[in-house]
Amino acid sequence: MKLNIFIRLVIDLSMTVLMLVAMAYQITGNTIHEVVGVILFFLFISHNILNRRWYKMIYKGKHNVRRILSIAVNLLFLVSMAVVMISSVPISRDIFGFIPINNDMVLLQIHVMTSYWGFIFMSVHIGMSWGTIFNAVRNMTGIMGTSHTSTIVLRIIAVLIVVYGVQTSFERDMLSKLTIYNPFGWSYDESSMGFLTDHLAIMGIYISGTHYVLKFIRKQDKAMAYKSR
Repeated sequence: MKLNIFIRLVIDLSMTVLMLVAMAYQITGNTIHEVVGVILFFLFISHNILNRRWYKMIYKGKHNVRRILSIAVNLLFLVSMAVVMISSVPISRDIFGFIPINNDMVLLQIHVMTSYWGFIFMSVHIGMSWGTIFNAVRNMTGIMGTSHTSTIVLRIIAVLIVVYGVQTSFERDMLSKLTIYNPFGWSYDESSMGFLTDHLAIMGIYISGTHYVLKFIRKQDKAMAYKSR
């Protein structure tokens, strides 16, 4: 595997893990939350520097459905993360606690809401690159082929994850967290493992959904191209 691809995978995996840690605010506490946020900021900058060529290619080439969706999701992810990071500075209590600000409740609500939107866009972003990620992992592990049975098993697991993720989304009132409605009225009496399991399942909804929707779009494009011959 090329070193550049390996570095990108490490950075992307680190960002995903740290994003989950940052969202577990009630478990980790404020200081760890802010330290993780700073690390995420530098990883996010590194991620965009490594993928700077993508920005140069936005207006070039053919813009089919898949590419339009990719551009929209990536830009929304960029904006949401930028808002999260900008809003985090004035509401900081430890690292940037020296910055005085009055009535920071609105900023806190914006910070919470955009962090959950960023979590969703990150999951969709991973789903759009799932094929590339999967192939890179296979190359790293030396597993070059998949059997029909393993494919069926993986799809069954994906369905189970999505079902559990949908149930968890309702139990955790994700809609409220995405709309600033009562953003601080939830109960956080839970274990770290429970938090991780639930949020990975919620990620699974968007990763699996995006991956299979794009597969369907590709099949439709191939069918149309075949008919037009």
